[in-house]
Amino acid sequence: MTFLFDEDIKQKVSALDPKFREKISEMFEAMHKSINMLYDAAIRDEKTGLYNNKFFETVLDMEMEKAKRGKEKLSLVITDIDHFKKINDTHGHVKADELLAKLAKVISSCARKSDVVARFGGEEFFILLPETTIEKAKRFAARIKKAIHSDPTLKKYSLTVSGGIAQYKKGDNREKFKDRADKALYRAKEGGRDRFEFSK
Repeated sequence: MTFLFDEDIKQKVSALDPKFREKISEMFEAMHKSINMLYDAAIRDEKTGLYNNKFFETVLDMEMEKAKRGKEKLSLVITDIDHFKKINDTHGHVKADELLAKLAKVISSCARKSDVVARFGGEEFFILLPETTIEKAKRFAARIKKAIHSDPTLKKYSLTVSGGIAQYKKGDNREKFKDRADKALYRAKEGGRDRFEFSK
């Protein structure tokens, strides 16, 4: 049993008949699992298993506050699947959803435990990189691109992404920070796609 009781509950449960105590313990364990499942459902995207945008925004605010106090560098990467509508139209929504989930796994495999990878809308992904300069974020983006090109499934369907990178600057609020990364993303799209651009 992994559920942890507080001291008051421990004392009350320990005074019970052993068989009844076991049933109470099982009930608390089931409640604990249910709470964990509800929490995951609240913060995860259903199709990809990545964090959802609500959770991402919460973490973004916290990490920006740290960066604002000068304690660490912070970078943001926004990626968007190139020609995703064509993939949908050609191969159908079921296959497109499978490719979304596969891409999520590939991106996640490039991330550290401290990074926050989230799905933002249809085919857009946000990756928050704490303690990361723009130069390190560029290297991270290069790893993503290489991993996508190397994956047999994504390669089969010619799936590529474009991305924008920004490092937090003093004076940035949430929208300014995201907007700089988003503008870099659009430059990547306009520059031929399957590439990353960065905000200066």
